[in-house]
Amino acid sequence: MGVFDYILAGIFEAFTANPALVLGPLVLSWPVILVVLGFFTGVLIGATPGLSGPFVMALALPILISIFGFTPDALLPVLGFLVGVMKGATLGGAVPAILFNTPGTPDAFMTTLDGHPMAKAGQGGKALRVAHFASVTGDTFSDIVLFVCAPFLAISIEAFLGLPEKAALMILSLSFVAVVVGKDTWKGLLSACFGLFVASIATGTDTYPRLSLGSDVLAPGLPTIAVVIGVLVVGEIFVSLQEMYLSKRARQAPAEAPTPGDSGLSLRERRKLLPFIGVSMGIGTVIGALPGIGTTLAAAMGYTAGRKMHRGTPAFGEGAPEGIAATEAANSAVSGANLIPALSLGIPGNVAAVFIILAADTIGGFNPGPGVFRFTADVVNPELVVAFALFTLMVVANLLNWLTGAWFMRLLGGLIRIPKQVLLPIVLLLTVTSVYVEGSAMSDVYILLGFGFLGYLMRVSGVPILPFVIAYILAGPMETAIRNAFEASGSDPWFLFSSPISLAFLALAAAIVLGAGWLRGTPSSDS
Repeated sequence: MGVFDYILAGIFEAFTANPALVLGPLVLSWPVILVVLGFFTGVLIGATPGLSGPFVMALALPILISIFGFTPDALLPVLGFLVGVMKGATLGGAVPAILFNTPGTPDAFMTTLDGHPMAKAGQGGKALRVAHFASVTGDTFSDIVLFVCAPFLAISIEAFLGLPEKAALMILSLSFVAVVVGKDTWKGLLSACFGLFVASIATGTDTYPRLSLGSDVLAPGLPTIAVVIGVLVVGEIFVSLQEMYLSKRARQAPAEAPTPGDSGLSLRERRKLLPFIGVSMGIGTVIGALPGIGTTLAAAMGYTAGRKMHRGTPAFGEGAPEGIAATEAANSAVSGANLIPALSLGIPGNVAAVFIILAADTIGGFNPGPGVFRFTADVVNPELVVAFALFTLMVVANLLNWLTGAWFMRLLGGLIRIPKQVLLPIVLLLTVTSVYVEGSAMSDVYILLGFGFLGYLMRVSGVPILPFVIAYILAGPMETAIRNAFEASGSDPWFLFSSPISLAFLALAAAIVLGAGWLRGTPSSDS
């Protein structure tokens, strides 16, 4: 049986094993209701400067788990909300970027270069339509790539890689993330190693306590949600509060919204944008499939490629609709492709994918990795069914984006007027409350705030956050893979070097680290 036939057989198994679960999101149900709520919430949050999709994903995850519980039936509603937020937040970030020259999300910064000049010229409505058309087109394309590539990649890994090769592949992936995120290779490696260290605090598989210091709180391990949300979200809130009170610019009153003016986007104008959208969504999809790189680089590269293609007036940076299209298509294409490594390898592609994996790990019943798309003729794989149900939820979110995204974007122009000194303390309070509700213990709150302070120190020191988070999440599967490979080899200490493929992965990891260090210069370079 060829790989393509294998995929078709797996799809057939998923649909015949539980058609209600796979196709359920296409009818009114809790998963589709949560997708709708998540999408509109994501657009709302993305359009609010100072907030982003991961903020609301972090805030909502503990609350949703406390509402729906830890049963397998809770998984799809929770994933549906997170998928909706992930897609909506990228779209919403273009609203303040265009109307107020204030990007709602970091990756929308490039949108300001042409979006705001269009708004000042009375074409704010047209600029929003361009952003929506490019964003939803890039998002849809990357989802199609995800649906096709994730099963192929997972099946290829499952079929051709043994235990040592899988362990070496995880080491390679973590090395890649540590090197490419941030400006300093060695700070990225330090962040990743510290994530592995924190994840090792717990009673190991050999029942001996490890780094727990005799504490009953530390013996079962640190609560994952508190650690991840603390570093990612609370740390960012602390930095934002510091900037807000120390920077005079942060206290300035927001600009008045320019008149929307011309809001039409003809079919001829859409066709003119398609070459720019096509190139940029290809760039965004490739970048999204690489773990740890993120949407900001995709937006910058898409904008650069579009500028090289552009001819005529207005030029890029002076109100060219093609500049908006190139940026939005690139950063939106990341939102589907970032789940390719998450579903096929169990490695989150960016911060949004971190919360998808975190939800699956917390609730249970779904373990992202090569085994998700395993197909056997006589045994139903429940994870395969959940994976295709997740794909269906993403289709629902895309349909919602096509039908309502442009309309909802135009309603959100006033969000820029919400003062940060009011908004950020509310977000912090809700974050602390949600973590307490999920864990029902004050120790979780203390850990949340402690790791929030750690996230703050890492940011002000220029140490990248994402390698820490990905290493922390990947530590458990990587330890299991290494232990299993070690035991299968008969306790051979050189088991990782026993195969040409695993040896090649390790050599590539070393080359990436050493090569990046040489290219970037001295280890002490600023981040």
